[in-house]
Amino acid sequence: MRLPAGGRIDRDRPLHFTFDGRAYTGYAGDTLASALLAAGVSIFGRSFKYHRPRGLLAAGAEEPNALVEIDRGPGRREPNQRATMVPLEAGLVARSQNRWPSLRLDVGALAGLAAPLLPAGFYYKTFLGPRRDSWHRLWEPLIRRMAGLGRAPDAPDPDRYGNRFAHCETLVVGGGPAGIVAALTAAESGGRVILCDEQEELGGSLLATPEVMIDGQPCWESLAAAVAELRANPQVRVLTRTTAFHYGLQNFVALAQVLDRADGLRERLWQVRAGRVLLATGAIERPIPFPGNDRPGVMLAGAARSYCARWGVLPGQRAVLLAAHDSGYAAAFALADAGAAAGAGAVVPVILDLRAAPPEALVAAAAARGITVLAGHGVVETIGAGRISGLRAAPLRPDGTPDRGRATAMACDLLLMAGGWTPNVQLFSQSRGRLRWDAAADAFLPGGSPEAQASLGACNGTTELGAVLQEAAAAGRGEAQAAAAPAVPTALPIRAIAAGAVAARKAFVDFQNDVTTADLALAVREGFRSIEHVKRYTTTGMATDQGKTSGMMSLAVTAAVLGRDLPEVGLTSFRPPYTPTSFGTLAGRHRGAVFDPGRTAPMHDWAVEQGALLEPVGQWLRARAFPRGAEDLQAAVARECLAVRQAVGILDASTLGKIEVVGPDAAEFLERCYANAWHGLAPGRCRYGLLLREDGFLLDDGVVARLAPDRFHVTTTTGGAARVLHLLEDYRQTEFPELQVWLTSTTEHWGVAALQGPRARRVLAPLVEDLDLAALPHMGVAECRVAGFPARLFRVSFSGELGFEVNVPANRMPALWQALWQAGAPQGLTAYGTEAMHVLRAEKGFIIIGQETDGTVTPDDVGLGWAIGRKKRDFIGKRGLARAGMAAPDRRQLVGLAPADGRRPEEGAQLLAGARRAEGHVTSAYDSACLGRPFALGLLAGGRARHGETVFATRRDGPPQPLTVGSPVAWDPAGERLDG
Repeated sequence: MRLPAGGRIDRDRPLHFTFDGRAYTGYAGDTLASALLAAGVSIFGRSFKYHRPRGLLAAGAEEPNALVEIDRGPGRREPNQRATMVPLEAGLVARSQNRWPSLRLDVGALAGLAAPLLPAGFYYKTFLGPRRDSWHRLWEPLIRRMAGLGRAPDAPDPDRYGNRFAHCETLVVGGGPAGIVAALTAAESGGRVILCDEQEELGGSLLATPEVMIDGQPCWESLAAAVAELRANPQVRVLTRTTAFHYGLQNFVALAQVLDRADGLRERLWQVRAGRVLLATGAIERPIPFPGNDRPGVMLAGAARSYCARWGVLPGQRAVLLAAHDSGYAAAFALADAGAAAGAGAVVPVILDLRAAPPEALVAAAAARGITVLAGHGVVETIGAGRISGLRAAPLRPDGTPDRGRATAMACDLLLMAGGWTPNVQLFSQSRGRLRWDAAADAFLPGGSPEAQASLGACNGTTELGAVLQEAAAAGRGEAQAAAAPAVPTALPIRAIAAGAVAARKAFVDFQNDVTTADLALAVREGFRSIEHVKRYTTTGMATDQGKTSGMMSLAVTAAVLGRDLPEVGLTSFRPPYTPTSFGTLAGRHRGAVFDPGRTAPMHDWAVEQGALLEPVGQWLRARAFPRGAEDLQAAVARECLAVRQAVGILDASTLGKIEVVGPDAAEFLERCYANAWHGLAPGRCRYGLLLREDGFLLDDGVVARLAPDRFHVTTTTGGAARVLHLLEDYRQTEFPELQVWLTSTTEHWGVAALQGPRARRVLAPLVEDLDLAALPHMGVAECRVAGFPARLFRVSFSGELGFEVNVPANRMPALWQALWQAGAPQGLTAYGTEAMHVLRAEKGFIIIGQETDGTVTPDDVGLGWAIGRKKRDFIGKRGLARAGMAAPDRRQLVGLAPADGRRPEEGAQLLAGARRAEGHVTSAYDSACLGRPFALGLLAGGRARHGETVFATRRDGPPQPLTVGSPVAWDPAGERLDG
C-alpha cells in the first residue's frame, strides 16, 4: 500500500517492528498506524461490546478503533495507546487488545450474534433484581473479565517522569497554520510564547495538503521556514508531542509531553500559567452513520488524505466517497491524483453525494478525473468478510433514507466518509467558555469566555486558509476578533444526515463502544430526554474517544428522534483530560517513598534504636510500643500502661498539630470558630477545644492554651493539623476579614515530650527553671526553661494521671529527652507508645476523633456537651446543632462496654438489642492490665439511659457476645489521680 514516492517519511531510514508477533518494516516519520496500513494490515482492533473487527477510522488523536498495547520491556507495558499517535521506532513491539485468541479469530465476536438481546442499557435491565448466587458466581465474574480494553500493567513502572511550572505571556495550543502564525506574531511583541502541539511535527492540516500555495510558495516550504523562525526565536518555546489536556481557572493549562527516553524522562507534566491563551485546536471530521459503517476499510476522508500525502500510503486500491460536505471531494481528488501518479488507475471511480445538488464545479472537477458523481445517493449496506469488499448504493427518498429496492452493488476496498467538520471546542469548554450554535457552520462555536483567550481557525469555524491566517495574525497581535461569519462550504446539515440514518440497522455512531443509531433511538423511547442521560444509558462518547468522533452525531440523532433542533438538545460536558493521560505524568516524581512522604518525630531514631514497633499515623511514623526481650505487642503494651499508672511514662507527642493564633482579635476569632468560649480564658490557662463542621458534627479537638491576651497556642489531632489550619485560614480570609489575627503552623517547630504518671513531677521538677512546678495547676501553661532550653510547659493529661507536656524547639528535643531520661531513671521512667496511649485514654473515656467519631457524632453524643458555649452568639456549627434531631434522646451516645466472657470485643462490631436490630457499634476495644479485664467503648442508641443493660456485639468467630452497658469512664471516675 506504500506509494513509490512522496510523503514526509525518511525512506533512507527503515525501521523494523512487530505487531502481534509478526515482523514489519516502516520508515522514520511513520506512525504505527501508517506503517501497518502501508503493510496491508486492515484490522487493528476489536470493539468493546460486540468485538466487531475494526480498522483505522482517523489519523490523529480522535482515532477510536486502533487501540494497541505497546511493550517496551518489564514494567513498560502501555495499554490503550492510539496507533495513530505512536511514532514508529526501531524494535517497537505492539500488540492488539480485547481479543482472544487472536485479532483475526476472536471468540468474543460471538457476542455479535446476541446483539438483539444486548441493546442499550441491557446491563441495567438484566441485572436489576434479587442478587442470587448466579450473580456472584456467573454474571459478575463474567462481566468483570470482559470489561475494559487493554491489560493494566502488573509490574512497577521503572521510568521517570518530570514536572515543570512555566509562565508565559501567550500560550498557543495547536501547531497548525493558525497556531504557527499566532505564535510568530505574538513573539514579535517580545513576550514569552509557548506553542504546543500533540503531533510529532508542526503543521497541522498543511501536512496533508502539499498542493496548497501560500503567498505563491508551496505550503511545505512556507511551513519549514516558519518552523525554523519559531525555533530560532529565544522568546518562543516549541513543545511537540505535547497535549493540552486540561484548561483550568485563570489560564492555568496542563500539558502532557511525551519525551525521548534518552534524556532520562518518559513524560513531563507542564503546568502553565499564561497571560492569554490562543486555541488553534482545529476541527474533527464527522463520520456518517449507515449500515455497516464500522467495517475495516471505512475511513474518514480527511484521514485517507493524510495517510496519502503525509505518509505516502494509499489506503485502498478502489475507493468510494460518501460525501455530505465539499471537503470530501478534495480528499477524493488527492487520492485519485496520487493513484494516477503511481499508475494505480481509477482509485476513486465513484462519489456518492448525499446532497441532491452538489456544487457544479466539484462535479466537473470529478468528471475531469474520470470520477462519477451520483447525487442524492446513500449507502444501503457494506459487504465483506472482515475488510470491506463492496457496498450497495441507492438513491435517497425524500426522508433521507436509501431506497433499498433501487440499490446497486459496487466493488471497493475503501469507503471514505465526509460528513462535515466539528470544531474542536473541548478545551474552550473546559475553560468555562459558553458555546453557541452557528447554523451556517452547522456546529457549536466558541462564544463568551471568562478567560483571557481566543479561538482561531477551524476550532472557531473559520475554514478558508487566507481567513485563518489573517485571524491568527490579529489574535497574535492581541487585536479583538472580528465577528464576521465563517466561510463554510456547501454541506448537508448534520441534522438531516442523522434523520436519514435513525432507522438504519447497525449504523454505528460510537465505534469504540458499539453504540448505534438504534441504541440512541431506544434510549429516547425508554424515556430519556436529557442528552447527559442518553449518553450514560448508551455509553456513547465515553472511554478514550470522549465524544471526539461520536459526540456531534449522537446529538444529531437524539435531536432527530426527539423532533428537536440541535441547540434544544444541548451538549454533554467536556471534562479533562482531553485525551487519555498516564498516571505517571500526573504523579511525576511523587511515587514510592515520595508518593506520600512519611514524616518522623524528633525521637524517631532513638525509638528505632530501642527496638520500637512503628505504625503510620496520618503522615507520621510513630512508635506503637517498645517491646523488651521476648515480649509481644500485647505484653509490651500492658507493661507500659502499668508503668504510667504506677510510676511515670514518657511519650514523644511532637506529632500533635500546632497552630499559633496571634493578634488583637485572636480571642474573638477563636470565639467565632470553636464551640467553646474563649474571651474569659485567662493567660496562663488551657482549655479543651472542640471544632465543629457547619452541620454541627465534630471535626477536630485539642488543647488550646492562652499565652497572652493576643496569643494562643492551639493543638490539633495528629492527622487533622492541615485540615484544621485550612479551615481556619479559609474563615479568616473569607468570613472574618475584618479581624486582626494571623495563623501560623508550628507543628514542626515544637517537639513535645509528654510525661504521664504519679511520679511525673518528681522527674520534671529538678529540670525546671524560674517556675514553681507545684503551683502550676491542672490545665495551666507557663513559659519557662526546662533542662536549659526555652519551653512552653503544659500541665495536661490524656491518661488521667498527673501529666505534663514539655514543648521545646524541635532541634532541642533529643537533648531534652536525654535529660528527662536520666532524671527519670530513679523513678522508673518508661517509654510508651501510641498503643498504650490509646488504652490509657480509653480507660478514662477520652475520645479520639475518627475513632469514636465518624462524621455523624455531635459533642453531646460523646459526653462533651459541657464544652459548648451555649451563650455564644455564633460559632461554626451552631445552626447545625440547633436542628431538632441533634438533641433526640435516641441518638447514639458514648458508653462503656464490659464483656462478661473475658473476650475482647471486635472494633467495628455492631451492637444488637431487642429483635436483633443494630443500635450502634463498638468504637474502641482493648485488653486492660490496669482493670484486669478487656473493655470497650461504643456508640449506642440512647446509651446514657441504658447503663446496666446487656447488648450483644457481633463477632466473626461465633455468635454475638453479651456486653454490659456502663459509664465510658472505667478508671478513676472521680479524677482523683490528676494531682499525682
